[in-house]
Amino acid sequence: MKRVLILTYYWPPSGGAGVQRWLKFAKYLRSCGWEPVIYTAENGEMPVEDASLAKDIPHNMEVLKTPIWEPYDVYKKFIGQKKNEKINAGFLSESKKNSFLSGIAVWIRGNFFIPDARKFWIKPSIRFLKTYLSQQPVQAIISSGPPHSMHLIARGIKKVFPHVLWISDFRDPWTNIDFYEELKLTFLADAKHRRFEKAVLRESDAVVSVGATMSEELKFILGDERAHKKFHVITNGFDESDLNTQTPVEKDAYFTIAHIGTLVKSRNPELLWQAIKELIAEHPNMAQKLRIKLVGKVDVTVNERILHYGLEPYVIRIDYLPHNEVLQVVQKSHVNLLLINQTKNAKGILTGKFFEYLLASVPILAIGPPDGDLAAILNATQSGYISHFDDKATLKTNILRLLEGQVPTFNASEIHQYSRSELTKKLAALLDKMTA
Repeated sequence: MKRVLILTYYWPPSGGAGVQRWLKFAKYLRSCGWEPVIYTAENGEMPVEDASLAKDIPHNMEVLKTPIWEPYDVYKKFIGQKKNEKINAGFLSESKKNSFLSGIAVWIRGNFFIPDARKFWIKPSIRFLKTYLSQQPVQAIISSGPPHSMHLIARGIKKVFPHVLWISDFRDPWTNIDFYEELKLTFLADAKHRRFEKAVLRESDAVVSVGATMSEELKFILGDERAHKKFHVITNGFDESDLNTQTPVEKDAYFTIAHIGTLVKSRNPELLWQAIKELIAEHPNMAQKLRIKLVGKVDVTVNERILHYGLEPYVIRIDYLPHNEVLQVVQKSHVNLLLINQTKNAKGILTGKFFEYLLASVPILAIGPPDGDLAAILNATQSGYISHFDDKATLKTNILRLLEGQVPTFNASEIHQYSRSELTKKLAALLDKMTA
């Protein structure tokens, strides 16, 4: 078998969305003629842990781990956070904190830790992998970001082993990510981020991203039309083996609208809270039927708006569940809620949980751009309804349709192409073509 080295910061026991993509690719790559070798951090700062994911690690697969130093202990002490507390992703805050100190901490983070807080792991990783690869060579390297320090590790390896093919994989954008402007970057820091980003795009042999819009944005950043053929889209997906098919799933007693995952400030669905409040007033029987289930971390601003609209009696909060239990929640719900961040890159946001919603064949209620990547797949798979961020009338209509049992038809053949096994075939075909 040909061998591929995969550089990924997120790996079990890490939980959350970041670990899923390359864990699942690694699970199926052997069946496509490629032996994966994982390189990851021995002691990384993980927002959540999920022991249930270990079952997907292929037997006897080589996992290389080296220690990493990250400045999070200093950061936590500075903002008054306990040492054992986890750092949330995407600027999520579960409580009111000292905004002045948090602002200084963000400024330091953005301007001194470029591209991210894992920058101190780049040189040690290059040294370690230089020795390893000289003894146990591979045909290709894949770096998965964020954190984008992974790309800079791969870039350093590529300089030492120029014959080894390098694929940079973007699960999220770099300078186009929704919170980039919140980093309070100086002109010099912004220029450094953009210089690193462009170097990675230029020097990679192939660039893979999770959506069509992101791929076009990365092409624009690179600017060299002659290199556009090296850009590829391989979306996230679902693993059919994750779904419980042994025992019938009983739906929740209440009409449940469930949201899975982190609910950050920019994803706070103000329009949804307004729409539900109005629907309850217009349809009194709805109050006895409805429950809103939020599974995952919720920003303090979201909770404030729920209270403001008087919806607290209808909300069920679950802080975190292992991946296998999350899928049970998805199956038991009557509707699964998909919220796109109301940011400038909204059209390109294509969250990983969307595909697991597809797997469960439960209707999807989405709020986001009707001309974005999510809407295109939602419409093609006939799996749900979408309304724009400011289109309350359509949102209310969609909720009522689902409440009355007008469920979408679900196009099974369209949905199948997003299975992890099918997507791994696509990745393996790219690797085969590049190494032929």
